[in-house]
Amino acid sequence: MPKVSLAFFTVAPIYVLIGMCWGVYMGIAGDHVMAPAHAHLNLLGFVQMSIFGTFYTLAKGQYSEKLAWANFWLSNFAVVWMIPILVIILGGNTKIAPIISPGELAAIAGMLIFLWNVLKVRKGLG
Repeated sequence: MPKVSLAFFTVAPIYVLIGMCWGVYMGIAGDHVMAPAHAHLNLLGFVQMSIFGTFYTLAKGQYSEKLAWANFWLSNFAVVWMIPILVIILGGNTKIAPIISPGELAAIAGMLIFLWNVLKVRKGLG
């Protein structure tokens, strides 16, 4: 398994365990105000990271390794930056909303890099 895949598969269960515990807490407390942040954590942190890890495993050696690592770091920065800020925004402090932008841009950049690698592999298949 490529190291980048293992890196994605290492962070994914960490993010989802945090998300699962957070979901249990929200359910017990009966307070679901943070549900959008919880959903973003599970989607970006677990689903997306797992898909990336799976792709890089299946496409071993056919993609740009440097870009795959850029995908990893940008995507992780996005999760770690955006989720806490989203929590603060959902908690009522909307004045800090503009500072979520670096995380959003990192998420988009990470996905564009992933797309580039997918297209690189696709080109090699045809």
